[in-house]
Amino acid sequence: MTKIAFVFPGQGAQKIGMGQDVAAEYPEAKKVYDDADARLGFSITDVIAEGPIELLTKSENAQPALVSTSVAILRALETYGVKADFVAGHSLGEYSALVAGGFLEASDAIYLVRKRGELMEAAVPNGKGAMAAVLGVDRETLKAITDEVTAAGDAVQLANLNCPGQIVISGTTAGVLKAGEKAKENGAKRVLPLAVSGPFHSSLMEPAALAFREILAEVEIADGKIPVVNNVDAKQTTDKAAISEKLIKQIYSPVLWEDIVEELIKNGVDTFVEIGSGKVLAGLIKKINRDVTVLSAGDVESVQSVAATLKGE
Repeated sequence: MTKIAFVFPGQGAQKIGMGQDVAAEYPEAKKVYDDADARLGFSITDVIAEGPIELLTKSENAQPALVSTSVAILRALETYGVKADFVAGHSLGEYSALVAGGFLEASDAIYLVRKRGELMEAAVPNGKGAMAAVLGVDRETLKAITDEVTAAGDAVQLANLNCPGQIVISGTTAGVLKAGEKAKENGAKRVLPLAVSGPFHSSLMEPAALAFREILAEVEIADGKIPVVNNVDAKQTTDKAAISEKLIKQIYSPVLWEDIVEELIKNGVDTFVEIGSGKVLAGLIKKINRDVTVLSAGDVESVQSVAATLKGE
């Protein structure tokens, strides 16, 4: 029997106009955007629809925009009666997963990530932190390199363990540069600087995590109806008590995406549905295991196609 995981993309997947055709077609999707605008006190929908891209890409806008869009597309997909056995999200995408799993109300998740984006943006002055994708080095080698650079005084660590041979590092600008050079000396094929506004998922984000604890206390988290596989430990849970601490820790801890996908497959998942803007996760999942089915729902046509596939039509 087919087991399905709904998975949700993180920051970087944003693009102008995302989800707007779905909102025009499905009242359930439009309601997500309307509720988001009401909760945030300004129109995130206008930012998504009109940009400019510089405004949409700011963390405090990108994060609620992406969660709104993923949840809007999810609501459209749900109108066909399709259901997931598990949910997971990449970094920010974990909030969309928590909505899909019944842990969080959509407007609460959107409010939380707006605040999360503001805190992450403010945690490190512009230019003081960086991130880079390192291709072609295993995690043990790269961890030894980042530990060595950090011990020498320039903080850097593994941030996203995306798939075999693709790991993102994050930290001080100098730390990322030095670790990147050492990685090349140890066989890395390429080191690609990422166009991000801060050193996400690094120890430099701990002040943001500390402040985020108070924001999280404002929102009610429920026990989940569908298990979520968390970023920080790649373990599944439906227990609301575990969620807050994991969301706080997630801000400065690595995203264990490869481990999450492996955990889902171990639990019988053979079909992954990426819900939201872009197809980044679909590409990563295929690199982790080429034998699973991967579908993407990001616009009206793909929502209908995914629904038909899942229902065997």
